[in-house]
Formats: sequence, structure tokens, C-alpha cells
Amino acid sequence: MEPQEPDKNPVVQQLRGWNGAAVAGVVEFRGETTVIVPREYLRAACEYLATEPSLRFSFLSDITPVDRFPIEPRFEVNYHLLSIDRRARIRLRVKISGKDAVLPSVTAVWPTANWHERESFDLFGIRFEGHPNLKRILMPEEWEGYPLRRDYPTEGPR
Repeated sequence: MEPQEPDKNPVVQQLRGWNGAAVAGVVEFRGETTVIVPREYLRAACEYLATEPSLRFSFLSDITPVDRFPIEPRFEVNYHLLSIDRRARIRLRVKISGKDAVLPSVTAVWPTANWHERESFDLFGIRFEGHPNLKRILMPEEWEGYPLRRDYPTEGPR
């Protein structure tokens, strides 16, 4: 498969055609395309990618947060999408501040987001508005802090 210019990717072109403001940037690295989406367009972009008949990104395979502390915006949250029908992949990336680490939940679009969002909340402290059951999934309920944040004490809570 020949490498494409990020702006020539048909999924990026279609997403821009649907709503140009939903694409803040595009990164192409090692044959993988990442679309940077502003937080306010995340849910709508996900709904579009999942339901548009010519795209049908019907599977959310993973949500992976990255803590860039001390850089702001502190967090990047990556949504790894798969179109089984088209054998295509794309990644959405949303950048959010450490002071306002809140994103809209996409559980209504892809039910598999449920546990991915809970894990991101549990380990990074990122909140997902509209999540049906946002509570810890790995750490005990009484645990203080978020162990995968870069400023979490390496010796554990004090």
C-alpha cells in the first residue's frame, strides 16, 4: 500500500466535508492516520464515522490516554477505530487540559467504550460526561489518586 498525504486520505476528506471544524489537524505516521478532533466535536464526529454508510467505523478497539505532564494540554486521548466492512483503521485524538479533564462519553455510539472509559477514569482521572456507570474498574473504590498520571508518587499514595 502506498503512503498517502494526510489530507488525501479519503476518510479525512469525508470528515472535513461533513464538518471542517471537526478536523483540527491530521498526522500520518508509519502508514497510520490520526485525526485531531476538538473536544466539542468528538461525540458528533464519532457518530458520523460510525453511522455514515460509506465509512462504517463500527468497532472501537481501544481508548488510550497519554499524560504529557507538565505540558499543556496535559492529556491526549486516542480513539482507535476499525471499519470491518472496509478493512480500514483510523485514530481520533483529543487534547484536553489537566484542569478540565472531561470528555463526552461515546458509549451510546460504541458500547465497548464503557470499560475503556472507566479504565481511563480509574487510572488517569479523565471524566466522561454522560457515561452510564463511571466508577473505578481496576483500583479499589477507596483508592486516592490516579496511578498512571505522571505526577503520581512512584512510591504510592502517602
